[in-house]
Amino acid sequence: MVSRSTVLLFHKMESITNVMEYETIAKEKLPKMIYDYYASGAEDQWTLQENRNAFSRILFRPRILVDVRSIDTTTSVLGFKVSMPIMVAPTAMQKMAHSEGEYATARATSAAGTIMTLSSWATSSVEEVASTGPGIRFFQLYVYKDRNVVRQLVKRAERAGFKAIALTVDTPRLGRREADIKNRFVLPPHLTLKNFEGLDLGKMDKTYDSGLASYVAGQVDQSLSWKDVKWLQTITHLPILLKGVLTAEDARLAVESGAAGIIVSNHGARQLDYAPATVMALEEVVKAVQGRIPVFLDGGIRRGTDVFKALALGASGVFIGRPVVFSLAVDGEAGVRKVLQMLQDEFELTMALSGCRSIKEITRSHITAPWDSPRITPRL
Repeated sequence: MVSRSTVLLFHKMESITNVMEYETIAKEKLPKMIYDYYASGAEDQWTLQENRNAFSRILFRPRILVDVRSIDTTTSVLGFKVSMPIMVAPTAMQKMAHSEGEYATARATSAAGTIMTLSSWATSSVEEVASTGPGIRFFQLYVYKDRNVVRQLVKRAERAGFKAIALTVDTPRLGRREADIKNRFVLPPHLTLKNFEGLDLGKMDKTYDSGLASYVAGQVDQSLSWKDVKWLQTITHLPILLKGVLTAEDARLAVESGAAGIIVSNHGARQLDYAPATVMALEEVVKAVQGRIPVFLDGGIRRGTDVFKALALGASGVFIGRPVVFSLAVDGEAGVRKVLQMLQDEFELTMALSGCRSIKEITRSHITAPWDSPRITPRL
């Protein structure tokens, strides 16, 4: 006998028409500790709200009477051809959302023809994710105090066929995530941080606040600096993206340090509250790098219109995090596939309605932002 709640959930899933609706259903389905871990931001959560709200202040300047019978969303990321400029950001501990966790996300991302970034703190290892089949995958890296651990991780990612390293540079300490403190967040006992399992670093101890914060304080290297970006290049041949850049000053240093690209990110608003929304910081970073390396964005992407706005401001592509874990929680691999498809469809529609037939046709003139000078309209 199928329960009434199961029937209701099925009907809700059938009627999903946008990415945000997955979060509503995931909140009903997930245990509070796990939902809060995925959903919450740091302290007052101002930046969490601003990551979304900032997109609403950027408006379109659509061009009309363009032949848009054929729209091409394909692009290239670090030389890899992808179906769309929408990729999967690293989100930790996905088996808390669904039993197949990162396996399901890897299969869905590969089927969509785009890139998955695997978190260092995944509940599936680099080898396990590689075993799901072909796909373009990046590996997100936290630098541990024990550099031998870092060397091993990077070498394993290389051997497993990962194509780039996304080095997180905004987490010398974990941000104050009050929901995790209240819930005394800890990784459920049946799960481990799989990449560290053989190193006795795969478990989190229970504490009186956030178990993750205690784990980070004990393991992650607070002395990480620009010299370590250079060091990382000596231990891997893979291109290195710096994830967590928000200023022109650091963007220029990233170029000088030999980074292959930048991900403008505020860590999903989970680190420093009152940091700017990523879309507000994007153009500053783009102008600073002067086209020398690609710039990507993560944070707040929920619509195809958001993707278009980011590209118009100079991003080469975007990464999505929470939409992936919430759709995974609701419907596993099928949920992640649907989220990626919905975003691609919305993005393609935005391109058509803006008069753009390919990624290269999306320009700064297609949007207007709050910081733009007033336009002088010529008299007719």
